[in-house]
Amino acid sequence: MSKPKSNNAKTISVALTLCLVCSVLVSAAAVGLKPAQVENARLDRNKNILVAAGMFDPASDTNEDVAERFKDFEVKIVDLSKGNYLDDDALKAAGIPDRNAYDASQATKNKALSEDLGSNDPAGIGRVPKYAKVYVKSDDAGKPEMVVLPIQGYGLWGTIYGFLTLESDMNTIKGISFYEHKETPGLGARIEEPEWRAMWSGIHSYDENGAVATGVTKAGNPKDNWVDGISGATLTGRGVSNMIQFWLGEQGYKPYLDQLRKESGKTLANTEVKASQSPYKKLGQSLNQHQTHKQTHPVTELVAVVPAAHGKEA
Repeated sequence: MSKPKSNNAKTISVALTLCLVCSVLVSAAAVGLKPAQVENARLDRNKNILVAAGMFDPASDTNEDVAERFKDFEVKIVDLSKGNYLDDDALKAAGIPDRNAYDASQATKNKALSEDLGSNDPAGIGRVPKYAKVYVKSDDAGKPEMVVLPIQGYGLWGTIYGFLTLESDMNTIKGISFYEHKETPGLGARIEEPEWRAMWSGIHSYDENGAVATGVTKAGNPKDNWVDGISGATLTGRGVSNMIQFWLGEQGYKPYLDQLRKESGKTLANTEVKASQSPYKKLGQSLNQHQTHKQTHPVTELVAVVPAAHGKEA
């Protein structure tokens, strides 16, 4: 009895049909899930903004709370070099059709919307956007009560993304959050922990001369008004420090923050800043301990290094 002859053409036809059906199903699923993915990304961004602003507790608050509280913020687009907001006409001229949809990270891929930092790039981001999206919460009189600033910079293994919130004096840090990074679990990834993030609260961004006056120290090396680094994560701490100093500096938000202080009649050259400089904060200490055991180490800036380091956490 002879065996049936194989039909290669039929086999290939069946395989192609199965591939086509699977491709259609996968594509349909991707298209169908896209709105949900976009919404989840938006929710996560807004949640991290509220965390940085001290207006959301992940342990007890809900997604409904995010939607309600985020209504207090107004989205603004800032010209980083000039420090002013872009109105609708200026947005159109800059090629930004929708302020809410504007993505500064994506803008760095557009030469018309960004600038190459060259060798002057301590945060390791390559290009800086010409325009930044900020989130402003105003008081009943219409004056900024706080402003949330998107920040990013290279850590140990990749770019760290987060938000930094300043109080109405545009100097005192209210909070910080990190929502995307590739840092080592149990070491650099501890920058996400509430205990470490809480140490930034009350820190002053600038001294009375307008110089950036804060950063992250190497664990166990205290500096007044600086935050204690995480043991075993020196390179991550250095990356965060460089990132903070870059975005608070002239290449970042300083022209904008100076403009806000000018409009409100506030200045950095006053005795209040000198008297209220926050002490060095060490991981594990309580706020009361910070206040009663103030260190006397001088405020100095971290030496800028190229943060594109790869290797073990130090």
